[in-house]
Amino acid sequence: MTAENYLGALTGVRSGKRSFYPEYVRTAERLERAVGALDRISRALVRTGEGPRALVEAVVRAAAEHVQADWLLFAVADGALRAARPRFLLLTGGDLVEDERQFPPDALAHLRVLRSRPWEAGDPAESGVRVPMTLDCEPVGGIAARPAPGMDIADTDLAVLRVLANQAAVALHNSYLVHATMQLRGRTEALSEAAEQQARDLAARNAELQETQRRLIEVMQRQALDDERHRIARELHDSVTQDVLSAGMMIEICRAEMTEPGADLDALRDKLTGAKDLTRHAVERLRAAIYALHHSESEPSGSLPVLLERLSTVHLPTDLTVSVSVHGDPVPLPGEAEHSLLRITGEALFNTVMHTNAARARIRLDYRADSIRLSIADDGDGDPAQLRRMLRLSSATDLAGAHRGLANMRARTEELGGTLSIRRSRIGGILLLLEIPLPLDTEAA
Repeated sequence: MTAENYLGALTGVRSGKRSFYPEYVRTAERLERAVGALDRISRALVRTGEGPRALVEAVVRAAAEHVQADWLLFAVADGALRAARPRFLLLTGGDLVEDERQFPPDALAHLRVLRSRPWEAGDPAESGVRVPMTLDCEPVGGIAARPAPGMDIADTDLAVLRVLANQAAVALHNSYLVHATMQLRGRTEALSEAAEQQARDLAARNAELQETQRRLIEVMQRQALDDERHRIARELHDSVTQDVLSAGMMIEICRAEMTEPGADLDALRDKLTGAKDLTRHAVERLRAAIYALHHSESEPSGSLPVLLERLSTVHLPTDLTVSVSVHGDPVPLPGEAEHSLLRITGEALFNTVMHTNAARARIRLDYRADSIRLSIADDGDGDPAQLRRMLRLSSATDLAGAHRGLANMRARTEELGGTLSIRRSRIGGILLLLEIPLPLDTEAA
């Protein structure tokens, strides 16, 4: 292609050699305007970062300056670029107008055309010029203008307007995507923050629940010990009352006999010694009752082995020694299960104290891989066969409340999914053996 053809492509000159230079002179001003328009396009595109409205305003001003328009209208077609704002904008007299009621009649006619799509770029305009705005080869609006009087609009001028319009369409579309992305990011961040807050709240509630559960277990543990203490205290109260009354009656008898002539002093001495033994026995039982009710609320909670050790000290008469041994690796148990095991052990020790002549009692706790075994043995004079018969009878009838303790122990064991057996202990008395399977069902426990 010759230099003449290149220059013709840039300026629109199509004349022969004789008229080439004169024609070039005539189009020099148009070429200068085209270069200026390219500069304005560049400056308009820089405004993209300020948002779609700033870009549209820059495009409108650049286009109006290029064609020296009395007014210039930018409009987006109905149904296109739904999120684009503004939908239309008119520059007239240096002012930007968005209220179509203030549009000149000819601008209003162009607005109706631009807002309807598709429309042909070659449709005759009522006045001025009109170019389409496309996005992906689809019409999405356009630019219309009324050039100043005497302003000659060439194809290169229309090309500049199309470039400006199309760049505005791309910017509006991109701004919508950016806006949608920012909204999505904002929602994502809000959801993430809400999820984190919920996680924090859940962690706090979980901590509160664990603390409440810990306190509940402590209360249940203390309650188990307190129940045994209070029951023993009531029973001891009855036995102490009987001992004191017996001692008092014996002393009164001695006093009466001492006034009689020829009283047998040796017999009186023996009776007074018996009264002394009764009072000593009453004092021991009173001490046990006092200990049973002392400092129960201030005692800290502990594991099952620790609680069994404490429980063993509740039964304090000097004629019964209780030992506790633990074998295997202790495993944590639900609070209800520990409570039940403590109550069973307390019931067994109480029966040993009140219904046998035992001097020793042994508590053994075995942690196995699949079960827990708890045994309470004594060296008293109890009969295992008789206790088994009484247990069977107590399951069928109330027996006026007798031996209900055995029935309660078996019921608590079965609630844990375990078994209770009564045997002869190796040290001569009764052996109560509980076997509880692991892991424990927390609902059953």
